[in-house]
Amino acid sequence: MVDVTPKEPTHRRALARCRVMMQSETTAKVANNAINKGDVLGTARIAGIQAAKRTPDLVPLCHPLLVGAVQVNFTIGDDHVEVEAQVETVDRTGVEMEALTACAVAALTIYDMCKSADRSMVIGELALWEKTGGSSGTWRRAGLDGSLVV
Repeated sequence: MVDVTPKEPTHRRALARCRVMMQSETTAKVANNAINKGDVLGTARIAGIQAAKRTPDLVPLCHPLLVGAVQVNFTIGDDHVEVEAQVETVDRTGVEMEALTACAVAALTIYDMCKSADRSMVIGELALWEKTGGSSGTWRRAGLDGSLVV
């Protein structure tokens, strides 16, 4: 485990995204809250928040942090649900792993809740999109066209 005790706590934020690809009929059911198991996005949001707070229990050598805020949001497309997780803290190390974990577990929850309607779903494109704070400052993922995402 990396020793972060000499570092000063700073405000840190991380943003992660992923996609759950699915049949368009399944996406329509999610949008209309018509999945038999219940409220897919509400349940996935809670799962993502819980996952962010429990990241050190899931990822070896990950520091336990005082997570100050977690937001999990969704965008429904024709054949996918995009998951976006943002995590903030004031601490000695970043929250990238918390944001990625929140995103992944929210996506897994969507899969679990929709699997009876669509077993062909695929979870992918999990990536860190932005991080701020700490000694390395701000980092943003380059867009698909090579430009910086702002």
